[in-house]
Amino acid sequence: MIVNPDEISKVIKQQIESYSSQLDFSEAGTVIQVGDGIARVYGLKSAMSGELLEFSNGTYGMAMNLDEESIGVVIMGSDAGIKEGDPVKLTGRMTEVPVGDGMLGRVVNALGEPIDNKGPIAADGYRKIESPAPSVITRREVNQPLQTGIKAIDSLVPIGKGQRELIIGDRETGKTAICIDTIINQKDKDVYCVYVAIGQKASTVARIIRVLEDTGAMEYTTIVLSTASDSAPMQYIAPYAGCSIAEEWMHRGKDVLIIYDDLSKHAVAYRAISLLLHRPPGREAYPGDVFYLHSRLLERAACMSKEYGGGTLTALPIVETQEGDISAYIPTNIISITDGQIYLEADLFNNGVRPAINPGLSVSRVGGSAQIPAMKELAGPLRIEFAQYKELAAFSQFGSDLNQDTIDRLEHGERIMEVLKQAQYKTMAVEDQVLILYALSNRHMVDIDIRKIKNFEKDFIRYVNKYAGHIKEEIRESGKISNKLAADIDATIAEVKKQHDYS
Repeated sequence: MIVNPDEISKVIKQQIESYSSQLDFSEAGTVIQVGDGIARVYGLKSAMSGELLEFSNGTYGMAMNLDEESIGVVIMGSDAGIKEGDPVKLTGRMTEVPVGDGMLGRVVNALGEPIDNKGPIAADGYRKIESPAPSVITRREVNQPLQTGIKAIDSLVPIGKGQRELIIGDRETGKTAICIDTIINQKDKDVYCVYVAIGQKASTVARIIRVLEDTGAMEYTTIVLSTASDSAPMQYIAPYAGCSIAEEWMHRGKDVLIIYDDLSKHAVAYRAISLLLHRPPGREAYPGDVFYLHSRLLERAACMSKEYGGGTLTALPIVETQEGDISAYIPTNIISITDGQIYLEADLFNNGVRPAINPGLSVSRVGGSAQIPAMKELAGPLRIEFAQYKELAAFSQFGSDLNQDTIDRLEHGERIMEVLKQAQYKTMAVEDQVLILYALSNRHMVDIDIRKIKNFEKDFIRYVNKYAGHIKEEIRESGKISNKLAADIDATIAEVKKQHDYS
C-alpha cells in the first residue's frame, strides 16, 4: 500500500478548517410524572410558556404551567413511550404550523401534518399558532358582504367580510350544514376557506370532505382535523393552528373564511387540560381564563385596512347548546365576543323548516352595511313582516274571528316562511335571491298556492336566465333595482305566471 503524503495533508487541512470548538448545549430536564396526556418535568428553568419541548422518544410537548419546582407539559400525541426519569430538552421554538398555498386542498392534523395520504406539503413557511390580534389602527370598517348563498342569512342576518358571526343551536339542527353551504358558495369568488373540526367524529368529517370534493370546493379549502379520538391537547391547539393558516392568506391581502366546529368541544378539551394541570376550577369547572381562550382566537378575525394589505378573515364559530339554553356559560361568553349570532331552533327544524333559523333571536351587528343596496331595501321590511307574522300566529291560535287584514298578514307570513326554506347544498346567487325576494315583497306570490312556491321560484329563475339575462346583469353590476328594472321584473313575473298554473 502506497501512502501519498500530499493526500493525507490535504485531508488533515480540511478537517482543521471544518473543526468547530462550539459546544452543542441544550438545557435538559427530567420527567417526574406522566399520565392522561400531561407530563410534569423537573428543571428547564428557562422554558417559556407555549414553548415546544422534546421528549427522549421524539414526541413533542408544549409547556403550559410554569411552577416554581416543575413545569406542566401537555403532550402532543400519545404519552405511551414516555416514562418517569426520561430526559426532556428545550427546542427554543414555539408551536407552529406550515402555511401557504400548498395547504389548499389538504387535510391536516392540529400540528399541520398531512393526514390525507397525498404526500408532504410544500409549505411557504411557518407561523406560530398563537399570535396577537391585529390592532385597531390596522383595521377598517366591515362593509363588503360575504355571500352564504342561503336566503334566510343573506337577507335577514347578513355576514360581512371580516365579521365574526356565531352559529348556535342544539345538536342536529343544521349548524355544520350552514357552514358547508357557505364554503360551497365561495366557488369562483376568490375566497379561501379553512374548516377546523374539533372533537368531531371521523365519519362525519369524512362525509364533509366527500361533499366538498364532489362540489369542487376542496380546491380552495383546507381542513384542520382533530377528531374525538385525539388527545385533549391536540383538540385544544386545532383552532389556533387553523387560524394561523388562514392569517397567512389574510396578511397577503386575500379574503379568507374560517369555521370552528365547534368551540363547545374546544372549551371542554381546555377544561380537561386545566384540571389535569391542577389549575383552580371556576364556574361549571371551567378555568378562570376560559373567556380569554376564545376571545384571543376570535379577535384574530379582522378586516384589514388598505395600507396593511386589505385582506379579510371572517370567522364562523359554532357553539352547541343544551335544550336551547343560550344563556349557559360558554354560549354567553362567545355571544359577547362575536358580532352577532345565527340561532337555529330545534322546533323549527323538526317542523321541516330548513335552515331552522329563528330570525327573532338571530342578529347581525354589521347588518345592512354588509348587503348590496337591492338586498338591503328588500330585507328591511321583510324582517318586520316576519316578526309581525310570528306575533299574529301566536295570538291567532286563541281566536277564530280574524279580520281580513290579519288573515292577509298571516298568509303573507306563511309565504315568507316557505320562501326562506332552502335545501342543503343548493346555494343561490345573490341576484337570484334578490329576484325571489322582490316577487315576495311586492305581493306577486299572494295568488300562488303555498305548495307551489318552490316550483314558481325555479320557473322564474329559469325564465330570467333564458330570456331576460339583462335583469340579473344589471343587479350584479349596479346592486340596485331601478324603476325601469322593477317594471321589467314585474312583466317577467306576469309572463311566468301566464305560462304555468300555480293555483
